[in-house]
Amino acid sequence: MDPQVGRLLEGDHAVKVALGKPQMPPHAAGPNHLRGTEKFQKAAHHELDNVTKRRNLNYATTAIRVKRQEVVDELDDWQELRTAGSTIKQDVGARLPELLEEFERNVTARGGHIHWARDAAEANDIIEGLIRETGETDVVKIKSMATQEIALNEELEKRGITAQETDLAELIVQLGEDFPSHILVPAIHRNRAEIRNIFVDKMPNTDESLTSDPAELAEAARQYLREQFMKAKVAISGVNFGVAETGTVSIVESEGNGRMCLTMPETLISVMGIEKLVPKFQDLEVFLQLLPRSSTGERMNPYTSLWSGVTEGDGPQNFHIVLLDNGRTAALSNEIGREALKCIRCSACLNVCPVYERAGGHSYGSTYPGPIGAILTPQLTGMEDLDDPNSSLPYASSLCGRCNEVCPVKIPITDILLEMRHQKVEQHRPFMESKAFGLIGTMWGNPKLWDKAVRMVALGRILGGFKGEISSMPAPLSAWTEYRDVAVPPKKSFRQWWETDEARDLLAAERKRGVPGRDSESHATNFVDPNTGEDK
Repeated sequence: MDPQVGRLLEGDHAVKVALGKPQMPPHAAGPNHLRGTEKFQKAAHHELDNVTKRRNLNYATTAIRVKRQEVVDELDDWQELRTAGSTIKQDVGARLPELLEEFERNVTARGGHIHWARDAAEANDIIEGLIRETGETDVVKIKSMATQEIALNEELEKRGITAQETDLAELIVQLGEDFPSHILVPAIHRNRAEIRNIFVDKMPNTDESLTSDPAELAEAARQYLREQFMKAKVAISGVNFGVAETGTVSIVESEGNGRMCLTMPETLISVMGIEKLVPKFQDLEVFLQLLPRSSTGERMNPYTSLWSGVTEGDGPQNFHIVLLDNGRTAALSNEIGREALKCIRCSACLNVCPVYERAGGHSYGSTYPGPIGAILTPQLTGMEDLDDPNSSLPYASSLCGRCNEVCPVKIPITDILLEMRHQKVEQHRPFMESKAFGLIGTMWGNPKLWDKAVRMVALGRILGGFKGEISSMPAPLSAWTEYRDVAVPPKKSFRQWWETDEARDLLAAERKRGVPGRDSESHATNFVDPNTGEDK
């Protein structure tokens, strides 16, 4: 029976009743920074020409991953910690509705307020409304992937509200009218000379006497931001972890700007992806070890801030949490894809990825670049059609597997990439691709046709000319040779060589010499059947 049709009994007769088609959870909607303007391959082609950016990325990612490895090697139980983190996050995914309700109860009981946002548009409207209630038009912000995802700064600016970034890297990006290219270090693509020029051009308290010395640049930023902190009445933050058991919220950071935002303003608005929960307060001990080592290569974060609701006379007196879905429920609905929601935003996968290192974060067109972005972004937004830039992201990987090895919560990134590629083909297979694979299937099923096709491959030697390499092929194979050279095929295929006198003579000689058989004791090998486990 059709699963969309049910049966009702009317007297002694069964009547068919249409139940309707089940609705899938919605994908991310509203203003956001989750979809670029061109496919990854084209964007990467542009970025590869930026020598300065590539040099900056190579230097920074190398330094971070070396530092990470040093502190990871200090722990004998690192793999056990990874397993614990992965298990906790799997539990969250399995019990997310009940944990969210528990979190809401405990936050509310401690004087906080919970707001539910289905997408970016709702989240931005809620945040604007909360700011309007205070009468303020200027707010300070902590670095936050969630607020970057929903394009909060741009949306507030349209509505007459100025959001001042206080994280040094985010400040550089904001003043440079740029776009972040890394999860941990948003301005990783900038060097000191470029940062100095941005500060001189855009920062009020600087002039040409400013040098590119890191200490001077940090001091210039510090003087500028100190004034913002002192006058701010409203702050906006992200959330690293929310504890369902206690309603506690946690922020980890390296500069101290986060703690300034969390403690000084009268109103604090925290934007939290619904997947950022952990069930128990004790679970934090696992992630507060995993996160700093995997992200900054530190044994612990210099600033770890925890707060639960409102305390009279201490810190913000108006505390709000905006729980953001924006496609996360859609990702949760896929058995394999939901693994991506375990991500704790450490960026370890970016720092080891050879594709990210060369193509840069801007090539991905999303707030979430690198391997994690390649699996998370398409799930949040969906892959609408063949022309959707996000449909190209699952192919932004060599599948080398280094990202799997360093992920602190054991996300099987390469498995998800393959699943996303499968989904893309199932949903939006190009017409010519379907015909081409149909033709290949026909040839594989017909030995005579396959033999003729193999013999024709040798004609490809003509394309190589005198170089012995094919650098240009006609469409649709031109998409391959646009980025790489192909060796010319041999003069003879194996099938053709097998029919020659040389092959027959060689086989006869080996038989005379005595080719070992399966029963030969001196050349016996143990083959274990992978299905039964029996020795063969």
